[in-house]
Amino acid sequence: MTLSGMAIAFKASSSCAKQQALLRPTRDQCQFGFTHLSRQNCRKRFAALRVTAASGKLDLDFSDPSWKQKYQEDWNRRFSLPHITDIYDLEPRITTFSLKKNRIPLGDGDGSSTHMWNGYVNKDDRTLLKVIEYASPNSAGAECIDPDCSWVEHWVHRAGPRKEIYYEPEEVKAAIVTCGGLCPGLNDVIRQIVFTLETYGVKNIVGIPFGYRGFFEKGLKEMPLSRGVVENINLSGGSFLGVSRGGAKTSEIVDSIQARRIDMLFVIGGNGSHAGANAIHEECRKRKLKVSVVAVPKTIDNDILFMDKTFGFDTAVEEAQRAINSAYIEARSAYHGIGLVKLMGRSSGFIAMHASLSSGQIDVCLIPEVSFTLDGEHGVLQHLEHLLNTKGFCVVCVAEGAGQDLLQKSNATDASGNVILSDFGVHMQQKVFTS
Repeated sequence: MTLSGMAIAFKASSSCAKQQALLRPTRDQCQFGFTHLSRQNCRKRFAALRVTAASGKLDLDFSDPSWKQKYQEDWNRRFSLPHITDIYDLEPRITTFSLKKNRIPLGDGDGSSTHMWNGYVNKDDRTLLKVIEYASPNSAGAECIDPDCSWVEHWVHRAGPRKEIYYEPEEVKAAIVTCGGLCPGLNDVIRQIVFTLETYGVKNIVGIPFGYRGFFEKGLKEMPLSRGVVENINLSGGSFLGVSRGGAKTSEIVDSIQARRIDMLFVIGGNGSHAGANAIHEECRKRKLKVSVVAVPKTIDNDILFMDKTFGFDTAVEEAQRAINSAYIEARSAYHGIGLVKLMGRSSGFIAMHASLSSGQIDVCLIPEVSFTLDGEHGVLQHLEHLLNTKGFCVVCVAEGAGQDLLQKSNATDASGNVILSDFGVHMQQKVFTS
């Protein structure tokens, strides 16, 4: 039996748009692009193997005994955090942020043991990014730097409140801006930033309307924010401040920041927004402005390297269940029906995979991290035919970034600078019809 003439239930999830920041290394793409090769093939290539680092500036020769040291130096350089003291010679002051007053004393109740409590993070604290030492590139989920999967420590800064700060909270003017597309939880983030700033004692908090456009568009005025203003915005969807893509020149935005006397800028956005935030940061450093730029990654894809879970991801997975359930019902009800669901996920398949596993109704899940073929003896289409012969119907879930190597690449970009992907969902639908 062939797939021609089969009923197709095509459902596309229209969850909120998202962007990506640092991508989580995947199973088939290691830190320096070293993919899963057999140990035998690795040894054959070892003498001549030179791999270019992800930073694009570091060449590693694994025959050099000091390659680990060079790698770690490059890692530390790329993931070092800029600090306001890089520009200004400032004396810190004791923080105004404290959770201690909300804690119940331990011990005999006389408060004698409260001095034992320590809720602050030391600036030199580090956390280990990877905790598995792989013995072979062939190990499940192996992420290797060199052919022998050598162990290299990846230390990153630990997040949390510091005991010392470098601003006088009562003198600070903080601004919040949301850029790019919408994402579930944006208003929760805005709300919590305002709450936290007020906990520090910051009184002058404003919202920049409609993304970076709010810095230069005439008629768009900043919005005063406070606990009373944002108290219930988490009950509404979208962005309380509004969003937009693109923006003016970096110099014009920094001119506006300088004119408004903004000390802290919180940018909530994805790839393009964070590229803009970095450009703003560099321009502020160039002008020696005492401005802290804080980037809050916005992506429902859950693909941020240093974060366990990004805001909006759970909602995206939950909403994806509706599309999957609809496709399942239609596919099961049709003669040799095939349900095809396309979900968000430009460079990672976390939404597609989590939704597939939690639904229990998906037979095939295609994600960007795992390469596959459609045709041939071991292709996806052959497996779908097997499912139709044995089960009578099947449901397929596809992440939007899956199978891009099988399609014609496009050089077009959207307003945020992201490459516009080819539609693999439509391509697979057409392949099924013509098979």
